[in-house]
Amino acid sequence: MGKPVVSEQQILTALGKVQEPELHKDLVTLNMIRDIKIQGDRVGFTVMLTTPACPLKSRIEREAREAVLALPGVAAVDVKLDANVPNDGRSRGLLELPIRNAIAVASGKGGVGKSTVAVNIATVLAKDGARVGLLDADIYGPNVPTMMGVDRLPAPQNNKLVPAEAYGVKIMSIGFLVKPDQPLIWRGPMLHSAIRQFLTDVNWGELDYLIVDLPPGTGDAGLSLAQSLPLSGGVIVTLPQQVSLDDARRGLEMFRQLDVHVFGVVENMSYLELPDGSRMDIFGSGGGERLAAEAGVPFLGAIPMDPAVRAGGDSGVPVTISNPESPVAQALAQIARELAARISVAAVNQSSFIPINLIG
Repeated sequence: MGKPVVSEQQILTALGKVQEPELHKDLVTLNMIRDIKIQGDRVGFTVMLTTPACPLKSRIEREAREAVLALPGVAAVDVKLDANVPNDGRSRGLLELPIRNAIAVASGKGGVGKSTVAVNIATVLAKDGARVGLLDADIYGPNVPTMMGVDRLPAPQNNKLVPAEAYGVKIMSIGFLVKPDQPLIWRGPMLHSAIRQFLTDVNWGELDYLIVDLPPGTGDAGLSLAQSLPLSGGVIVTLPQQVSLDDARRGLEMFRQLDVHVFGVVENMSYLELPDGSRMDIFGSGGGERLAAEAGVPFLGAIPMDPAVRAGGDSGVPVTISNPESPVAQALAQIARELAARISVAAVNQSSFIPINLIG
């Protein structure tokens, strides 16, 4: 292949000028460059992202390639992308195997599409290549099994429950353990016990992300979860209308009182796109963005109304799987990737910029 025209050190020096746009550090400082190969005038290397769902990975790939191509004598550059999701650094001693990041999805009131958002975030992250679990902690209204198209658990193994799996996501819900029409009339201690068992008695395996679908409101479930499972942070789902915003604000303050970081606000059913291309604001407009601004947290995005979302939830095929190119699926995917990026930033900052290959 001929004599190498550049050295490994020259390549690292060039890549040391490429910034990771979310972490604001260069790729070399973050130890994101692996497996450098030099064959004559051809160079190859791997960029180890902090999440497979990185929303800016094409930009990172392009800038890394351009930086090395600018070196004298280099004719071609092969950039591979891989990912190693950093651990948020929180101890989860209850769990036999590590969960790197745990994120609760909450709302102040029911009917805002919280479970829809949780389910589609999970499926997008799994489709992008992450190891994802989905815990349905909505004890009183467990809809996740229906929305994910599963109705039973596999056989237990070694005295542990084995999560169901759909679309690459591991799933656990009280809905698997009770009859479909059986109401759960539980007081706080029973609910607390159930949530703890979902963590200790389920063989989740190693997960990059555990997405937790909380019940609506600010009751016992959120408190039990925060006490049982150190959370990386939470996401608030709201509608644009004022009543929903008032309740969402309570959910946001619940996270703060429990000392749970808020990754941001999602506005669901934001608008309806009409056949002529105009938009109808069924529930008002801009409320989620205002709530985020007032609370000083990020606005993760707005999700349009689409009958396909309801159809997907009823049929057990989330819209990001059934119709991934639709505007609503694209909005959900963008929110999931934005969330993943913010989780990585928080985890790496928590670890004081320890190189990501040392975060286990």
